[in-house]
Formats: sequence, structure tokens, C-alpha cells
Amino acid sequence: YKFTRMGKGLANQKATQADVTPMDISHARQTANLNNWNAPEYTDIFDQAEVNFDEKSELAQTIAKAIGRREDQIIIDVLAGITYATTNDGNADTGRSETVATNFTLALLRSAAAHLDDIESQSEDRFYVVRALALQNLLEETAVTSSDFNTVKALVNGDLDSYMGFKIKKIGTRTEGGLPGAAAARQAFAWQKQAVGIAIGIDMKTTIDWVAQKTSWLANGMYKAGAVVREPQGVFRAIYDETA
Repeated sequence: YKFTRMGKGLANQKATQADVTPMDISHARQTANLNNWNAPEYTDIFDQAEVNFDEKSELAQTIAKAIGRREDQIIIDVLAGITYATTNDGNADTGRSETVATNFTLALLRSAAAHLDDIESQSEDRFYVVRALALQNLLEETAVTSSDFNTVKALVNGDLDSYMGFKIKKIGTRTEGGLPGAAAARQAFAWQKQAVGIAIGIDMKTTIDWVAQKTSWLANGMYKAGAVVREPQGVFRAIYDETA
């Protein structure tokens, strides 16, 4: 699937009756390669008779969660795959990266917000994806949990789903891969929604079919999708020490 990235335009003056001067806005193409994903599982009719619940209904929930984690991983993988620089070098094809020797702190939230503000990214629909362990470390900071600094009751709720304009998505330890990096160099990513394009060929759907040869029902989740970073400059990567 082809996404289009349009460059910035610059307004210019025009003399009376003179020809207008086109802004010559750049147009770049990014390709999201769509892949096929399945999450199938059988329910044997004889095994079903031995339990007092509908296994097919339980499987439907498990399948939906598996597809949801896969969609997360598709986005994480493209975020990890672009080129990063330690400063905002003005290159539209380069993201911004910052490495610290500490655990995940409020400073990394501020750095991400500062970068997105510097490139004049939209303030709405900003996301920050971090490890669940990093979020627990962040909750130890008084500035995050104290009502003297904000109205988010992070300790009461035991969670922090938004802060400094970011919608925070926490990722645990996942078989799909999760966030990249070793514990001493764990990565987290922040971006504005339009910086990443996700193309969906087949949205998540679940089917339950009887398979006579197996004397079983086959519950299957299907999903066809791909993603690409449309605006690498609109992505911030934090590298921190999870063990600090």
C-alpha cells in the first residue's frame, strides 16, 4: 500500500498582475507491505464434552488478543527500523534519539514532547509506547504522582494512561517480540499519529467452522496488514537502562 508524504509549503508574496510562484511542495512515497496473519486453534468435540464452559467462546477472546498484540508488533517493528540521529538534523527521513544511563524518567517524556513541538507536530494524538516496567519506575517520581503537579491520580488508579499530551501504551514481555533492546539499553518510542501509516487489507475477523475430518471446531482469527513510518522526523526514540 502506498502512502504519500507531502513536504512543507512556504507562502510568498505576489506583485499585482504577476504570475503566482508555485511552492513546489515535495511528494514522497512510502510503501507498507501487507502480510497475512492467522491465529487458529481447534476445539475437539470430545474434549468439549469434558468441560462445563464453551471453549469456542473463550478461544474467540484469546484470538482477538493475539491479533491485537500482532498489530502492536507491526507498528513497533517499523518504528525500530528507521534511522535515528541524536539531534534534530532537519532531515525528514531521520528520527530523533536520546540515550540516558538512568531508568525511564519524566525527562524522557519532556524530551519527546520538546522534539515534537520543535518540528511543529500536531499536539493531538501523540503516543508513547514503553515497557510496563518503565512505567512502574516513572510512578516513583513525585512530579508524576503528586496532585501538586497534575490532576492524574496515577497511584490511585495504579496506572498512567496519559501524561504531557501523550497517550501512554505499556508493553509487557511478549512472545511476539515487544519493545527492542536489552535490559540495559531498552527502547521506547513516541510519535504523532500521522507519522505512522498502517494499511489494513483485512480487518480482524474471527470465524468458527466445523471440520469433520478433525471432529473439531476450528476457531481462526484472520488479519492482513502492514505499516510504514510516513514521517520519520516525527518519531522520538528513548534508550534507557531498565536495570538502573
